[in-house]
Parts: sequence; C-alpha cells; structure tokens
Amino acid sequence: MRRRRTTKREITPDVKYNSELVARLINTLMRMGKKSVAQKIVYGAFDYIKEKKKDVDTLEVFVQAVENVKPKVEVKSRRVGGANYQVPIEVAPDRQVALAIRWITTYSQAKKGKTMMEALASELLDAYDNTGASVKKKEDTHKMAQANKAFAHYRW
Repeated sequence: MRRRRTTKREITPDVKYNSELVARLINTLMRMGKKSVAQKIVYGAFDYIKEKKKDVDTLEVFVQAVENVKPKVEVKSRRVGGANYQVPIEVAPDRQVALAIRWITTYSQAKKGKTMMEALASELLDAYDNTGASVKKKEDTHKMAQANKAFAHYRW
C-alpha cells in the first residue's frame, strides 16, 4: 500500500434520537453546511412516519429501511490487459450504510411535487416495505454483480 489508512472520524449522535445512524442521514442530507435545515427535514420526515405507522417505532422503521437498502456486493471497474472488467466485490459494512443512506436521499430528492420531508418519509416507508427506488437500486447492483461473477478472479 502506498499510503497509510485514514482514521475514521467519530460521528456525534443526533440530539433527538441519540443515534449515529440518524446523524449520518442528517449529514448526508445537509447542503452547504446548513445542518439545522437538514435536521428539520429529517425530524419532520420522522414525524410524518410516526403518523403513518402508529404501531411501530419511528427509529425502528428507519433502521429497517436502511437494512433493506444495504448492498452486499457491488461491481468495480478493473483494467486488465487493455480491457475493462466489472469485477464483483463484497461491500464493507461502513460503505453499505453509506451507500444505503446516499441512495435513500438521492431518490428522495428526485421525487417531484412533494416537500423534501414528505419525499424522504415516503422513500423510507417504501424501503421499510422492501419496495421503492432505493431497494430497486440495491437489487440492480446485486444483479450486475451476479451477471459479472465470471470476472471475480480479477479481484485483488
């Protein structure tokens, strides 16, 4: 290895739920350092979820939604002998969470005609029910890895 490994920065848990996962969602959602705006969106979405799913804890819904979106494998481009191969690799646990949260926020932002709170809440509820765009993205990623399993020996 050419460089030393970077040290992971500690993420302080969020104020309301005291959860690092919620803090990561807020940080991913945040634009231009406006954390309070991101917090309002996330907490608003959680309140919206609380109205929809009265029988289940909101934090439980969020954790299960992230769990349903986490990819186990992904493909990485490797150049071997002048040709590019899509090589399937296993995803590290930290990256699984990062990708899941990124996909949820990206597909929430893509929903038009809704406020960001409503869009985030609906995407989280969809992910909780194993439907929606972010879960489809995970399944597509897994399909790509499955299709390129023949190139797994190029992994290093």
